[in-house]
Amino acid sequence: MAEWTRDMVEDRIIEAADVLKQLPPVRVRGYFSTWPEIQRRFADMVGAEPVPMRRPPPSPAAISRMEEAITWNRFLERDDAHLMWARAEGMPWKHICHRFGISRPTAHRRWDYALSVIAWRLNGREVHHRRGRRFVVARAR
Repeated sequence: MAEWTRDMVEDRIIEAADVLKQLPPVRVRGYFSTWPEIQRRFADMVGAEPVPMRRPPPSPAAISRMEEAITWNRFLERDDAHLMWARAEGMPWKHICHRFGISRPTAHRRWDYALSVIAWRLNGREVHHRRGRRFVVARAR
């Protein structure tokens, strides 16, 4: 495979967040209902809220890529990993800034840095602790 770029990492992380949304909800095992399903007539459904449509389950290959992308969190500090996943899930910048107590430009710089660190590590390079964030972001592009 070619060398990883920030855009490739970003696409994979956004895909992983999307796959996580498609997975069925977690339920407590062992509890079930012995009641039969309620048979509804048309008159019962008039004015009722429509049942939300679910997307089809993700493919096994998509789940494998998602599991791989989740392991990339180990390359990041805890706050950077939380910010990265919040943004990948589609949280607006305004909510991210409020949640982390940072400004919009700072949030975007941390997002860029997180993607750059992952790209560096996937390409087999170490991010030295003496290197500045700007250096890592500039070299990862």
